[in-house]
Amino acid sequence: MISSKTINKSNSNLHCGNIEHYEETSYGISGKTENAYFKISVIQEGTFKIHLSSSKEFDKHSYAVISKPLNIDFSCIYHDNIVEIKTDKLTLELNKSPFAVKFKNKAGELINEDDASFSTSWLGEQVTTYKKLQEGERFIGLGEKTGPLDRKGNGYQNWNTDHFGYPPDSDPLYCSIPFYIGIHNHLSYGIYLDNSHKSHFNFGASNRRFSSFSADQGDMAYYFIYEDNVEDIISAYTDLTGRMELPPMWSLGYQQCRYSYKPDKEVLGIANFFREKEIPADVMVLDIHHMQDYKIFTWDGEDFPNPSKMIEKLEEMGFKLVVICDPGIKIQEGYEAYDSGVKEDVFIKYPDGEYYEGEVWPGWCHFPDFTNPDVRNWWAEKLKAYTDLGISGLWNDMNEIATWGQYLPELMEFDFEGQKASTRKARNIYGMQMARSTYEGAKKNHPNKRVFNLTRAGFAGIQRYAAVWTGDNVANDEHMLLGVRLVNSLGLTGVAFSGYDIGGFAGDANSKLFARWISIGAFAPFFRGHSMINSRDSEPWAFGEEVEEISRNYINLRYKLMPYIYSAFYEAHESGIPVARSLAIYYPHDDKIYNSLYENQYLFGANILVAPVSSEVNLAKVYLPEGNWYDLYDDKFYHGTQEIIAECPIEKLPVFIKASSIIPMQDRVQSLSNNQNSVLYLHIYKGSENNTYQYYEDDGDTFNHVEGAFYKRVIEYKPQEKQIIFHAKEGNYKSQYKEVQIYFHGFENELKQEISIDQQSIPIEKSPFRFIDPISNFDPLPDQERTDFKIENLPLSKFKWEEEQFIINW
Repeated sequence: MISSKTINKSNSNLHCGNIEHYEETSYGISGKTENAYFKISVIQEGTFKIHLSSSKEFDKHSYAVISKPLNIDFSCIYHDNIVEIKTDKLTLELNKSPFAVKFKNKAGELINEDDASFSTSWLGEQVTTYKKLQEGERFIGLGEKTGPLDRKGNGYQNWNTDHFGYPPDSDPLYCSIPFYIGIHNHLSYGIYLDNSHKSHFNFGASNRRFSSFSADQGDMAYYFIYEDNVEDIISAYTDLTGRMELPPMWSLGYQQCRYSYKPDKEVLGIANFFREKEIPADVMVLDIHHMQDYKIFTWDGEDFPNPSKMIEKLEEMGFKLVVICDPGIKIQEGYEAYDSGVKEDVFIKYPDGEYYEGEVWPGWCHFPDFTNPDVRNWWAEKLKAYTDLGISGLWNDMNEIATWGQYLPELMEFDFEGQKASTRKARNIYGMQMARSTYEGAKKNHPNKRVFNLTRAGFAGIQRYAAVWTGDNVANDEHMLLGVRLVNSLGLTGVAFSGYDIGGFAGDANSKLFARWISIGAFAPFFRGHSMINSRDSEPWAFGEEVEEISRNYINLRYKLMPYIYSAFYEAHESGIPVARSLAIYYPHDDKIYNSLYENQYLFGANILVAPVSSEVNLAKVYLPEGNWYDLYDDKFYHGTQEIIAECPIEKLPVFIKASSIIPMQDRVQSLSNNQNSVLYLHIYKGSENNTYQYYEDDGDTFNHVEGAFYKRVIEYKPQEKQIIFHAKEGNYKSQYKEVQIYFHGFENELKQEISIDQQSIPIEKSPFRFIDPISNFDPLPDQERTDFKIENLPLSKFKWEEEQFIINW
C-alpha cells in the first residue's frame, strides 16, 4: 500500500515552528522543530540542501538528483539564536526561533532569506517555503514556461499536461522543471525544488512581500545554489541533475516530419526531393500512421510492407529514420506487446490491483509503469523491434500521460522503485521515466551506438536521456517567438538539446512565416520541420521558389556551422551550459535584455547573437549588449550596449558575431552522415578582449570518445600580443580536416603583407568568402573580400592541424 505521513489537516497555516533540538552531522546539521523535522546538508561549497518533513520519515528517492554530497570543509558556529554553517563560498544562517534560513556570500552580502513569519509552512498537505522579495529582484528559468523572460509578478504550476495548440500565456505545459534563478543587486542564486508532486511557484504575483514555492504533498526538499555568475549556477545545477550525453552528429542536422508521411513511397519521395533540390537534411520522421491501428512496435502492412528495405534506401540517400513511440498499449489479445505486458505484469494499476485503462490513439490502452526497473527492462526488449531494423532515433510522445478526457485518475499506484506512490507523485516524472526507458533500452540493444531520443514530457534531469521539443505549437508569429523563449528557458534549466516545430504544427503557415521560422530554427539546438494532418504541405519547397532559396541558404548555413555547433554541444555535455543561451546568462544585470523588445534575443553557442523578429517586419530594433559586435553578413562593426535598427527583409535574419570570437566552419554538405569535408575554416573576429575557444571533434556516432577517441584543441586569441595560439591537441582521434584556412574579420587596418608562424614569415593571400550562398534577385550580401591564410600551403609540415602547439603573429 502507499505509505502516508503525519500531515497537517488544519486549514490554517502551520509554521514549522521553533527549533527544539539539533545536532551536527558529517554533512551539516539536523534536528526537530515544533512541527517538523529538518536536515541541512552541505553538498558543495556553493550548494546546500534544506530538507523539512512533517514526520521522521524523510523522502529519500529522487529521480532528478544523481550527485552525492562531497566531503566539503564547513564549520558550524553557534550563537544564542543563530547557527552559522559556513563554507569558503557561502554562509547559511539558521534562525532557531522561529526556524528560518538566510544565505550570505563570503563578503557578507545578503543573497536570499526566508520570510521568517512563514518560512516553511503547511496548509493541509501542501508545504510551502516563503522567501522575502529583495529590492529589484528578478526571476528566470523554470523550464518550459510561457510568459516573459523575467518571471517577476507571475505565478506558475508544474503538472505535466498535454496542451494541443496552447495559447501563448497557458500554463502548465508538457514538461516540469522546478528550478529557477533569482537575480538582484549584482548577485544571483538558484533554487531547485526536489519534489515531483504538483508544485506552484509565485514570484511576487498578487503580493509584493514574498516569492514562494510549494508542493501539494511530500517533503519540502530544495537545493540552494550560489555561484559568482549565472553560467556557474547552471553548471552547478546540472552537476546535481546530470548532463546530456553527446548526441549522434546526424541528429543536429535538419529533420523532416509530418503527421503523417505514408506510404513508404512518400517517405522515400520526400527524402529524394531534398537530394534533388540540394537542400541538406539528415532525418525522416514517422508519426503514428506508420503503425498498424496505431499500435506501437507494429507496422501498417499495406503502407509499409517492407520497413527494412525502406530504411536501407534512406541510408543510401544519407537519411536516418526516427519513429514515434507512444506509451499506450492497446488492450487486444493476440497483440504481442499486450500479451507479454499482461504476462509480465508491467502495467499501471489501481490500488485494488486492476490495470488502469485509458483511451488514446489505438483505443482503450494499458500503460507501462516505467517507475519499475523490471518494466524498463521489458521496454528494452520491445524496442528491439525497432533497433534491430536499424532505426536510428526514437520519439517519445503522449507521455504526460495524455489520454482522451485529459483527466488521469490520481489514485493509481506506481512502483516508484519499490516505494509505491500515487499519480500525484508520479505524473510529473512519468514522461521522464519513459524517455529514460527508451534511451537505456536502445543503448542496451546497441551499447556503442549513440541514441537520438526525443521527448515531449519530462522533469528535472530529463537532459540525461532525451532532447525536448515544445509540443503542439501553432502557425503564427506569436508562437514562433514564444518557441524561442521556451527553448531559452529550457536551456536555463539544464536542457541543452531542445527545439520547436518549425512552421507550426497546427494551422497553416504562410510563405513569409515559414521563411522567417526556418531562418530562426537554423539557430535552434533541435532543428525539425513538422506539421499536422489536414494542413498544407510544409516542406522547404512547398512555399514557392523564393522561400525554397531562403530555406536552402539557412539550412546550408547551419551545416557549414556544424564544427561550431558540435563544439557547443560538447560544452553542454561537459559543463551543462546550453547551446541556445538566454542573454540573462551573460548579462543578467542589464535591464535592457528583459525588455519585451529584446527578451527573445539569445546567443547560439558563446559567440553568435541571434535576434528573432516577426515575419511581418522589414526593420526591427535590436539590442547589442556589452562588448563589440559584427554583422554576420557584411562585417559591419558595432559598439555594444546600444539599440540599433536592423534591416530584416524576409531573407535576412539579424545575426551578429561577438568581437574576439573564433568561429570554426566547414563547406556545405547534404548529409552529416556522409560528411566528406577536409577543410576547416576558422574565422577570427578582431576584438580588444582575450578569448579562449575550445574546438572539439570525434566520430559523432559512438561512445569511443569516453576512451579518448576525440580531438580537442584550445585556441587562444590574444589581441594585445597580436597572437593566436593553437595549443597542443588532446585525445587520440585523428581530425577529419586535413587543411585549415583562417579568415580575419575587422583587421583591414592592422594586418601587414605577411604573417609569421613561430617567427617564420608567410605572405597573406586574398580570397572572396561568404557565409550564405547568394539568393537570386534579393541577395542580402554585397560582394566582399575576406583576408584568409591557408595553413595547408605552408612548406613547413610541422604546422599541420594534427601537430603540436604553434603561434600565429600578425
